[in-house]
Amino acid sequence: MRKALWVLLPLFLLSAWTAGRPSTGEAAREGSGDIESPADLIKAMRARYDGKWYRTLAFLQMSIQHNADGSRDTTYWHEALEIPGKLRIDFEPLDAGNGMLFRDGTLYRIRNGKVTGSQQQEHALMLLGFDVYFLSPEQTLARLAKLGFDLTKMHESTWQGRPVYVVGSETDDERRSRFWIDRERLYFVRVVQPVPDGSLRETQFNGYRPLGGGWIAPEVLFFVNGNVVFEEYYRDVKTGMTFDASVFDPERWREGVRRGK
Repeated sequence: MRKALWVLLPLFLLSAWTAGRPSTGEAAREGSGDIESPADLIKAMRARYDGKWYRTLAFLQMSIQHNADGSRDTTYWHEALEIPGKLRIDFEPLDAGNGMLFRDGTLYRIRNGKVTGSQQQEHALMLLGFDVYFLSPEQTLARLAKLGFDLTKMHESTWQGRPVYVVGSETDDERRSRFWIDRERLYFVRVVQPVPDGSLRETQFNGYRPLGGGWIAPEVLFFVNGNVVFEEYYRDVKTGMTFDASVFDPERWREGVRRGK
């Protein structure tokens, strides 16, 4: 892997991510129920897919890094997810033994099959996109608060033509940490976070399609100040497999390659 990509990984993978009420059509109202607060929303997300959302996922990811000079680097990552809390990323070529592992709030960096570093870090995208359907609402809310979202504020808006809940602000034009949840389907679509250097980071989960009792967004885009800096595209998406324990064990990295079945 190129050195520049390793610099960008913590920024993107750890993100962390029209004012007015949406249409009053039945599809827009479905799932709204008595959702009047962020706590209500997280509880509704958990309840909607309780026992339905897939627990395991594997796919090949095409990753496109946009460089400052206008060039782009394309790489391929093999990913395995076990919800909640486990994500393994193997970089091609697989026999080189390079990758990253997120496990229960810790990030491990792997080189030549060995752990070269680790750090405690909440993965906002895993939490909002996947773990929320398995953790208790109280656990999810505590982690979101730790990530800096104001869980006393929420409003309704639209995003890409669909009604959404926006958590973390009372209007669309506030410069605050916020995340967007599709109002009908109750899945995560967007997060925006200002950072200390003054820039604004954004992540979008796009193109959702049904998968294994839940949903999958095969396109993930990362922005800095409105400019695309990183793209992810998923293919060969599979779910329902059982992973060997070695897959998510950083000390058994080489044993874990291709161990899902």
